[in-house]
Amino acid sequence: MSPFEIGSISVAAIVTLIYLGVYIPVALGLVSFVAVWVLRDNPALAFNLLKSAVGDSVREYTFATIPLFTIMGLLVARAGLGTDVYAVMNRAFVRVRGGLGAATVGANAVFAAVTGSSIASASVFTKIAVPEMLKLGYTPRFAVGVVAGSSVLGMIIPPSAMLIIYALVTEQSVGDMFLAGIIPGILLAFAYILTILFMGYVTPGFMGGNAIESGQNIPTPEVTSGNIIGCFCIVGLIGVVLSGIYTGKLTPIESGAAGAAIALIIAFVRRRIGLAGFWSSLLETGHITAAILFLITAASLYQRMLGMAAVPNAMADMLNSYALGFAAIMAIYVLLMIFLGTILDTASIILIVVPLFLPIVEPMGIDLVWFGIVTVIGAEIGLLTPPLGISCFVIKSTLDDPNITLKDVFMGALPFAFVMLLVLILIIRFPVLSIGLL
Repeated sequence: MSPFEIGSISVAAIVTLIYLGVYIPVALGLVSFVAVWVLRDNPALAFNLLKSAVGDSVREYTFATIPLFTIMGLLVARAGLGTDVYAVMNRAFVRVRGGLGAATVGANAVFAAVTGSSIASASVFTKIAVPEMLKLGYTPRFAVGVVAGSSVLGMIIPPSAMLIIYALVTEQSVGDMFLAGIIPGILLAFAYILTILFMGYVTPGFMGGNAIESGQNIPTPEVTSGNIIGCFCIVGLIGVVLSGIYTGKLTPIESGAAGAAIALIIAFVRRRIGLAGFWSSLLETGHITAAILFLITAASLYQRMLGMAAVPNAMADMLNSYALGFAAIMAIYVLLMIFLGTILDTASIILIVVPLFLPIVEPMGIDLVWFGIVTVIGAEIGLLTPPLGISCFVIKSTLDDPNITLKDVFMGALPFAFVMLLVLILIIRFPVLSIGLL
């Protein structure tokens, strides 16, 4: 077999193994290792490449941003700031039809700006927002759908682990990736809110009626001084992290360290965390960081295997032979991202697909920072679609209500996945929406 055939079979084998349930880094690393061995008929070379992949991943300076922003997000969640933001947003939207849904989106957008995790957002707001919406008569599908849809904002609004991983793969600036994610994240949040308001008047059956729509009076949600202080804390934390990066006074790593330190101080001052809780946060950060490092190490070996097999260059030549334009290539890429998003997590998609398409898009003069935003949003749509839909599974596992099925979660998230697709098309059509701040 030719190197291209071996490389192509390896890619197909990796996706198949992952679909069959093999741990993603194991599938990536094992198949890539065997492929290199077969390509060069040299086991020593395969072991040397594996050693090099491990060493390069561990020594990557930019990788330090992942544990710093991870622990910052965990500490913010333990400090209860998500509850504070939701209380204030609920008060702001209380007299709006579908106001609780809009409040959930707004609170999730703010919460995402310091957690960078859709899983954290989904688990926190499932406990906070879903019971409140059900209490006021919203349908279960709408209640869980709003939480699922808005939870993906954590992967787009900086700081985001997915933007960091993309920056590592493509050797882009983490700071530029963070800045590029601000406008698309805000745009998507506003699109969600407008969609909810639209559904409140056009498809009230899907949303369900709250007390305002029934002509009844409902009590104004209580906002305590602690809630307001919590909101000031989270806004200040966002300001420190992003302003440091934007002004250039802090590197992304320094901003992550400053944010983690401030989050720890807030959690201790508010007495929401003790030494046991802090130790638990450190352990969870270690688990998350180790899992991501394992994945990046395996993906590094995978990239080397692709280069040896010349698969990306062969794909570029094949697409060029069909004389496909920019629109056609982007359509193929987005459809592939959405399809893989139904069976893989976002980090895996970035590490598997991006190395294949870089040789195709770079000669076209495409801005790789903008391409990263398109990549993350395209993959995030898959978080809301079956059969994987990680955010949907997190919501279902967090719910205490057996009457709400996994199907309800997926069906409720479907309108928000469609809105994400529309926003993605808009960003592809107008790249300035993502790179305008650079």
